[in-house]
Amino acid sequence: MSDHEEDSTSDSDLDPTELTDKELQEAFSQGKLKPGLNVVLDEKKKTANDVRGLQQSLKDLKKDLPWVERLDVTTAPAPDPVLQNGSAAPEGEVDAEDDFKREMVFYRQAQASVLLALPLLKKFKVATKRPDDYFAEMAKSDQQMQKVRKKLQEKQISMEKSEKAKQLRALKKYGKKVQVEVLQKRQKEKSNMMNQIKKYQKGLSDKLDFLEGDEPQKSGGGGNPKAKRGPNAKRKYKDQKFGFGGKKKGSKMNTRDSCNDVSGFRAKVAHGKSRPGNKGAKKANRRPGKMVRQKQKSKGR
Repeated sequence: MSDHEEDSTSDSDLDPTELTDKELQEAFSQGKLKPGLNVVLDEKKKTANDVRGLQQSLKDLKKDLPWVERLDVTTAPAPDPVLQNGSAAPEGEVDAEDDFKREMVFYRQAQASVLLALPLLKKFKVATKRPDDYFAEMAKSDQQMQKVRKKLQEKQISMEKSEKAKQLRALKKYGKKVQVEVLQKRQKEKSNMMNQIKKYQKGLSDKLDFLEGDEPQKSGGGGNPKAKRGPNAKRKYKDQKFGFGGKKKGSKMNTRDSCNDVSGFRAKVAHGKSRPGNKGAKKANRRPGKMVRQKQKSKGR
């Protein structure tokens, strides 16, 4: 096969989609790529700046209308309020990259436009102040504002729930901490008491103060608050009936005072009228005995 046939075969077998960038560049430099796939730009495209055409278009757009219909104002920026040596600061070219100075120029130009436009508006009898009863239509509908309000309320409720949950978690954490402290304190007290008991059993100590609690009662102002009030009515009644220590023998013997005291005398009780077993008392309706009931049944048959 000749070199010419190899070149023709290689040119036909080239597939730009299967080649890498480096291979494409080499093929383009050798002229093996087909025309129409790549366009070589020798120089940048020039943009047209038709000044006359733009001016003509501006003239065509302009219409001969009164100023009140156009409301256009063209003026220089207002004087700079910052004075230097009693005179206004000299105007210079504004740096467009300086945001503060650029916005200040816009602000001063708006001020100058207002000062120029207000007298013209008064001249054409155009109101520049809004009356007190002026109704301004909202940009958004009532339905949209209701949705916004509902969204804000839901957000507020969600924040309140989150805050309450946070407080509950904090309280739960604090309660758990207090509970752990109380359990530790009880365990410590229990271990101390067990140590004291062991010492007492071994004969190393003869004190039993640990059985009375952490704070022993004082004869002065301390002690149990119930002891200050004294015993209750139930305790007094039992003490009066059964006694509470001291001499018990002969406590129910009659004395001169008890014999002379007849305030507790009851005639019915003394004469046995209320007792069915005593003589003179009325017999109460009692159930007959078993034998009597059997005799009554046999008679009935």
